[in-house]
Amino acid sequence: MTTNRLEAFSDGVLAIIITIMVLELKAPHDVTLEALVPELPVFASYLFSFIYLGIYWNNHHHLFQVTEKVNGKILWANLHLLFWLSLIPFTTSWFGEHPLENVPVFLYGFNLLMSAIAYYILQTAILKHHGKDFILKKAVGKDFKGKISMLLYIIGIGVSFFSTWIAIGCYIAVAVIWLIPDKRIEENID
Repeated sequence: MTTNRLEAFSDGVLAIIITIMVLELKAPHDVTLEALVPELPVFASYLFSFIYLGIYWNNHHHLFQVTEKVNGKILWANLHLLFWLSLIPFTTSWFGEHPLENVPVFLYGFNLLMSAIAYYILQTAILKHHGKDFILKKAVGKDFKGKISMLLYIIGIGVSFFSTWIAIGCYIAVAVIWLIPDKRIEENID
């Protein structure tokens, strides 16, 4: 099987996820700039999650740019990733409404960790379905960025009940790591 339908479906689901998130933003009833101040945490959580979804969309695109074929395991691994990403609007909304409360910060981090694990499972399924000379094997290498990301998520989740600021800092650090364009796949394409 080729990757066309999987990519189109994934793009559509991500577009819907982003749409659901933006629909959670509510305009204040008052028409002053001061009325926007209480909405800043909600907007900040939306912006943060939008960036995360953009990172996943970008990396998913690069992943399937080199993927030559898919099988059932890859399809299910992709759906597994989309499941965790589809929960981001919910955790974003709760986190935005209660930005410094332990449980919403914990759950947001847990959602991010599970998305990262799902992406790793997808990447592994693709690697197993292609030959030993598959370009992605060389590009991924030891996957330092992926491993450090999961470690930071785990640290953030662990400290979320003691310091929400440190937890949020861990989540931001992962986004910054991935905002720097990852050239591993592009550099390995002939």
